[in-house]
Amino acid sequence: MKKFLTGLSLFLSIACSQPALAIDEGIDYLRLTPAQPTETKQNQIEIIEFFWYRCPHCFHLEPELNAWAKKLPKNVVLRRVPGVLNDQWIPLTRAFYALEAMGLSEKLHGDVFDAIHNQKIDLNTPETFFSWATNKGVDKNKLINAYNSFGVNSKTMKAKEMSKAYKLSGVPAIAVNGKYTTSAYMTGSQEKLFEAVNELIEIERKSKRGKN
Repeated sequence: MKKFLTGLSLFLSIACSQPALAIDEGIDYLRLTPAQPTETKQNQIEIIEFFWYRCPHCFHLEPELNAWAKKLPKNVVLRRVPGVLNDQWIPLTRAFYALEAMGLSEKLHGDVFDAIHNQKIDLNTPETFFSWATNKGVDKNKLINAYNSFGVNSKTMKAKEMSKAYKLSGVPAIAVNGKYTTSAYMTGSQEKLFEAVNELIEIERKSKRGKN
């Protein structure tokens, strides 16, 4: 009996030292089957934000996402990928990758959101997008060439394929290391969304430590 009680006490102390997950699979996040390949190094954890420039929820998430991203550990990498749930989303996907090809996505990413949601400019129309970017100091001819390039077309098609592979039903959505997806719709709020992502990151960090 004494050994049993000692063993039980040890078990309870270990159990109590392991905090229970505050998120539930199938409610706060989904597990991807099969897991998707990542573009980061083996010791890194990849976070993908799937978004669409015309999505008001993506627009409102942007400031919080940027603030959260600044606090990420060095081995956690955030990527932005335009979601493509139908062909109407393709023009702004091409716009994102055209700016990326010119090294301007970091500089103008927030401005695109602002133009659409605050200034009510329809950047989904390519010519309007080109004119808007020109007013921002972008070389119009170079932008048009980038927008229509093979590279941008390939990335646009890949974004469309990824949207299917990650089983997206809407945006914004966040994927963790090709294994999990979550959203504010699932967690109930943006605050809980980041809590869920942080927990999923910790799961992956422990998994990587266990393999070393």
